[in-house]
Amino acid sequence: MKEAGATVITSYINIRSMGPISELHMDYALDLYFRQRWQDPRLRYDMFNISNNMSAGLILSMRMLDNIWKPDTYFINGKGSYMHTLTTPNKLIRLHPNGEILYSMRLTVKASCPMQLRYFPMDEQICPLIFGSYGYPSSDILYRWKQVTTGIERSPVVISTNVTLSQFNLTTSPEVRRHFRITRRGNFSVLSVYFHLVRHTGFFIIQVYLPCSLLVVLSWVSFWINREATADRVSLGITAVLTLTTLCHDSRQDLPRVGYATALDYFIVTCYSFLIGSIVELPQSADDQFSAWDRQWQSEPESGQACLSGCSGAYGRPSAV
Repeated sequence: MKEAGATVITSYINIRSMGPISELHMDYALDLYFRQRWQDPRLRYDMFNISNNMSAGLILSMRMLDNIWKPDTYFINGKGSYMHTLTTPNKLIRLHPNGEILYSMRLTVKASCPMQLRYFPMDEQICPLIFGSYGYPSSDILYRWKQVTTGIERSPVVISTNVTLSQFNLTTSPEVRRHFRITRRGNFSVLSVYFHLVRHTGFFIIQVYLPCSLLVVLSWVSFWINREATADRVSLGITAVLTLTTLCHDSRQDLPRVGYATALDYFIVTCYSFLIGSIVELPQSADDQFSAWDRQWQSEPESGQACLSGCSGAYGRPSAV
C-alpha cells in the first residue's frame, strides 16, 4: 500500500505477558507478538495457478527474508530486546496474492519507563512503547495502527486475559498514538502505545505503614514508665528509632536515588518526629522530677539534711537500695 510515494506499514501487537517493572532501573519488560503488514507489488502472483486453497496466502520459508525487502523497525525506547529462537526462530512470513506481506515475530522487549515517584507508593505510572523506522524517513515509510477485533472492542494492541502484575493494575485499555519524530536526518513516522498502571498498596501497608505505626505507638509506652527509670525510657525510645531506621532502609532499596521526597518519605519523617518527640520529652519529665525534689528539700531542710547521708544526687534523690 502506497501513500504519496511512501510505503505504509500497518502494525498491531498481541501482548502475552508483562513484567517485571523496575522502579530502580525505570524500565519494564513485555513478551509480545509483533506483526507488520505492507504491500510489495513486485511479489504479486496468480493464486489460481497455484492452488484454490491458498486464499489466506503463502507461508514462506525464513530463507526468503534475506531476498525480499522488509522495514527496519526498531524500538526507540528499548533497552534490551531479543527475539525468541527456541526451538526455531519464532517468525512467520505470509505472502498474499495482491503482494501484501504479513511479517510476525515473537519478541521480549525491555523498554524504558520514566517514572514520577512523588506519590509512591500510591502512584500511577504511564509506560510507553515507541517504535519506528531506523533509517527511512516519513517520505519513504509511514506507520499506521491496524485495528484488530477482540470480542466487542477494536484495538491495535491486544492484551491477553492471563496477564497479571504483582505490583500494578492495568487501569484502562492501552492508549495508542501516531506522530512524527523530527531529527536532523528528517521526519520519521512513529507509533507509540501507553500503558496506564496503578500500584497496589497492600504490600507497603503490611511491610512499612503498619510496622512504623506500631513503633510510634510502642514509643508512647515510655510515658507510663516510672519517671525515675530514665534508662529504661531512653533505651525504649532509641530502640524504636533504630528499628524505624532499618525499616526505612529496607523500603528504599528498590527505589532510585531521586532528588525529591516521596509520599513514603513524608510518612517516615512523620514517624521519626513522633519518636524523637517522645525521647525529647524524657529530659523535661526528669527536670520536673528534680525540681519537685528540690522544692521538697528547701521546704523541709531537716529532712533534706537527713537525706544527704542516705541519698545520692545533688537534689537529694533517694539512692538505690
